[in-house]
Amino acid sequence: MEPRISLVTLGVSDVGRSRRFYEALGWKASGASVEGTIFFQLDGMALSLFGRDALAEDAGLPSHGSGFGGITLAQNVHSEEAVDQLLAEAERAGARILKPAQRAFWGGYTGYFADPDGHPWEVAWNPGFTLEPDGRLRLPE
Repeated sequence: MEPRISLVTLGVSDVGRSRRFYEALGWKASGASVEGTIFFQLDGMALSLFGRDALAEDAGLPSHGSGFGGITLAQNVHSEEAVDQLLAEAERAGARILKPAQRAFWGGYTGYFADPDGHPWEVAWNPGFTLEPDGRLRLPE
């Protein structure tokens, strides 16, 4: 696994309120944002705001209690095959597969694993995002 993070998704209780907060800090939401999911371009990566309960459900975890801390880490890859390969690599390294790779409602291909401390990672191929050859994620304007 390459030592990088493509996307940090924060599970939030009110997406609109959180968007207003980050915009008040001077962050500009990307054109990739849709209702219920807000993206901000960072230097070489992106931050996403997503409803906490929906994010927990997507990762196959309970939304409250010790099972889910309100955040997932993500690495975007260049193909569906790369999603499968990285999930297998993570499992061989000791990860627990939370959600096997599958087609996603947003048009991509994604799966989740938990690191040894239980931190959830998403591995995703997203046809709507540009992934540079060096792995840097570029969101649409």
